Amino acid sequence: MYAIVEMAGQQFKVAKDQKVYVHRLQTEEGQKVTFDNVLLLDDGKNVTIGAPAIDGAAVEAKVIKHLRGDKVIVFHKKRRKGYRKKNGHRQSLTEIVIESIIAKGAKKAKAAEPKKAAPKKEAAPKVEAPKAKVAPKAAAPKKEEAPKAKPAKADDLKKVEGIGPKIATTLIEAGIVTFADLAKAKPAKISEIIAGVRGNHVTDTWPAQAKLAADGKWDELKKWQDELDGGKA
Repeated sequence: MYAIVEMAGQQFKVAKDQKVYVHRLQTEEGQKVTFDNVLLLDDGKNVTIGAPAIDGAAVEAKVIKHLRGDKVIVFHKKRRKGYRKKNGHRQSLTEIVIESIIAKGAKKAKAAEPKKAAPKKEAAPKVEAPKAKVAPKAAAPKKEEAPKAKPAKADDLKKVEGIGPKIATTLIEAGIVTFADLAKAKPAKISEIIAGVRGNHVTDTWPAQAKLAADGKWDELKKWQDELDGGKA
């Protein structure tokens, strides 16, 4: 029995006990994950084709480990322009093993419905009492306003391996201005902030790099960054 299922934006032909390498999943190692976008099922006798997915079918798998693929060289050149650009890329992957293929009965997770607001009660009209005449008060002397604190000076977040000008601008707009701010942020929160920036960004090492920068440990940071590729360990 085999199935064609969509996993992490790719389509795979899978069978039980098969190992598959997919784009990096957020699931931790050792945990199970279910893929319910099954496009085709073949049980040896009948072939079922979804429209586009098969209702009630699912593929259950277990996350073995997270890893990175082989380095790929990306080379750009423009003729007669003197333009050449060479970059390396290693795709972040997750190794999973297929544990079972469910043909019927799998339930899809339903999105939570927004709660309806309760109808507002109309307030009873207020009856104003006649106002008593009050003698005018003498104007109080104006207090001198204390000088406003200057905003913290922004650090050059591009010194963190994996952060470019677009990501640095996005982080500053979200309130992450200094290395100390970045060191306190969690990788998952950073990924949400930069979700609109194109590219495959792994933020696991960014807070640790920012902590070294905030502490002024530039030599230790440089030595570590020589072992990184785009901020990925």
